[in-house]
Amino acid sequence: MNRSASSLSLCGAIFDASKKRLELSKTEELISSPDFWNDSERSQKLMQERKRLEKGIADDAEVSGMTEDLDTFFELMREGEAVEAEIVGGLAKLTARLEELETGMLLSGENDSKSAILTIHPGAGGTESQDWAEMLLRMFLRWCERNNYQAEITDRLEGDGAGIKSATVEVNGENAYGLLQSEIGVHRLVRISPFDSAARRHTSFASVFVIPMIDDDVNIDIKPDELKIDVFRASGAGGQHVNRTESAVRFTHLPTGLVVQCQSERSQHKNRATAMKQMRAKLFEYEMNKRRAAEKKLEDSKMEINFGSQIRSYVLAPYRMVKDHRTKMSIGDVDRVLDGDLGGLMHAFLVFKKTGKTAGDDKDLDD
Repeated sequence: MNRSASSLSLCGAIFDASKKRLELSKTEELISSPDFWNDSERSQKLMQERKRLEKGIADDAEVSGMTEDLDTFFELMREGEAVEAEIVGGLAKLTARLEELETGMLLSGENDSKSAILTIHPGAGGTESQDWAEMLLRMFLRWCERNNYQAEITDRLEGDGAGIKSATVEVNGENAYGLLQSEIGVHRLVRISPFDSAARRHTSFASVFVIPMIDDDVNIDIKPDELKIDVFRASGAGGQHVNRTESAVRFTHLPTGLVVQCQSERSQHKNRATAMKQMRAKLFEYEMNKRRAAEKKLEDSKMEINFGSQIRSYVLAPYRMVKDHRTKMSIGDVDRVLDGDLGGLMHAFLVFKKTGKTAGDDKDLDD
């Protein structure tokens, strides 16, 4: 219930419906002017602004309707009606909706609204860590499915015997980077190893890095003589599906040492285009990090993939719990998290990043 009270207190911060209606009215006047389409860039921005304002007004109406329903149930309860279940359910839905809206409000960073490029690398430990890296890949793909993001694996290097040695995923959709930045860092798994005949407990590590996908209109100058291009045969399952042509590509930016690789398409031309897009994104992030060197951003998360550096632990034995070491949020339903239910963890991180407040050691999403 503490979480409900906290979320309910956000209404004033999230909504200002009267102000939005006034802004929408002014925007509609500009859109209806005869010369509106003369400036395509300005017109597109105004159309996006209208969409944003309309959504804000609709969200206000939705939450107002939910609170009015709850008021009605409380009145019925005072009259002796048995509506406790409806009140509990209504409060849960209202709290969840307010949390979603608060998450959107917290995504105000320069690149938060952009699509993202996510990469996963296992730590030391061979098969154990490679298997854990593949589990993380599945978790993020399931998160994409749950939240209607388009995910494309542009590079995947199979592990020795099990798991993966690395994977790169393009996640396309609004706010993908803003949400996935909560996953940057080292993820730790504790479990009874399925690869240990003695059924001993093992600890595995894997790192996750996320960069924003830059817009096409952002000018990133890549000189041909600064780019080393290697082509090779894409790896696969073998048999009739093996790629017999050198369609996979690897770009190395010589001045910075940045490397991208793509082998998702059979066409080398398409893989080159995807690799160039990812290289532009990496160079953009590289330059942004240089400009904000005094701030702790992406590079601060690149710690050694080992003990003591993890941002989150997933414990499957001897007890079951997911614990985020930054926000102090704990979740007992590990399977739900590994199946892509990351909303609560992402929300807690955004609140922590904005305010410095943690969820608390005693908070559990199952409460």
